[in-house]
Amino acid sequence: MDSSNIIVENLEFELLFSEAEIQQRIGELAEVISQDYKGKVPIFVGVLNGAILFLADLIRELSIECEIDFIKISSYGDKRISSGQITMIKDFSADLHGRDIIVVEDIVDSGLSVSYLKKRIESMKPASQKFVSLLIKKECAVVPLKIDYVGFEIENKFVIGYGLDLAQKKRNLNAIYQIKEN
Repeated sequence: MDSSNIIVENLEFELLFSEAEIQQRIGELAEVISQDYKGKVPIFVGVLNGAILFLADLIRELSIECEIDFIKISSYGDKRISSGQITMIKDFSADLHGRDIIVVEDIVDSGLSVSYLKKRIESMKPASQKFVSLLIKKECAVVPLKIDYVGFEIENKFVIGYGLDLAQKKRNLNAIYQIKEN
């Protein structure tokens, strides 16, 4: 086993993105977002639980003012594959009407969560809404996707670390690991 590999629940994972690579890409995303929202105060909506680390690091790199809010939805439960059914667990706290909204996701695969959130936010009549995701698996999309800011495009492999979990474990890793195929 390679020293950069880890074992979780009898599954072997290999390093996909190091902490340095993640932080560099977040800095680049923050620079673009800061330019796009210069003179505005957007609300960044973190999708719990996975996006918490990405959101925290992203907003610290911004050169603009911002507000934050959180929403919690689920389509996975403790499984590695989405059920396709979206369940609202925690709704928005902020009034989104007339505001610039940036939804922050850890990973986008099927696009069902993004589609659900887009419709939910549109019903609140924001001034604008955009999506930023640290990771995207375009080949898994079952609905048309428009993610405005993307950290990394990845293959259709299960990933953990940096907010991403396996049955709520390993979110606290500083890097991102993908399942190793034998």
